[in-house]
Amino acid sequence: MFSKTCEYAIRAVLFIAQKSKDGNKVSIKEIAKGINSPEYFIAKILQDLSRKKMIQSAKGPNGGFYLNKQSLKYSLADVVKTIDGDAIFSGCGLGLEHCSETRPCPIHHKFKKIRKELYDMLRSARLGEFNERLEKSLLHLRRA
Repeated sequence: MFSKTCEYAIRAVLFIAQKSKDGNKVSIKEIAKGINSPEYFIAKILQDLSRKKMIQSAKGPNGGFYLNKQSLKYSLADVVKTIDGDAIFSGCGLGLEHCSETRPCPIHHKFKKIRKELYDMLRSARLGEFNERLEKSLLHLRRA
């Protein structure tokens, strides 16, 4: 459903939110290990998210990535839009360019409902809200 880049971005921002909640900064190595991601790949993703102000970064020996109070308010839908655009929330389920209410594809009406539910779910999920459940291992960001 999401691109591999988007999947890694979602996992990374949730991991960073959890690890930086006490003002700490998280290194690329720690993030890559924590979400089971190739280090070079996650570095590119995080640079992009940092440039777009979704996450913050600091250079130097005590540097790394973190989320400030504003970033913790972003939703998972914001991350998806930043990485993959909004096509998943507005595009045709079959990938047709000219699917619409007046010229629907075979799955248009059912997919429209699913698309809205997905968007509503991701829009209501804020980056800062998963920390406690991640710490208690009620949620996981990497395969066991």
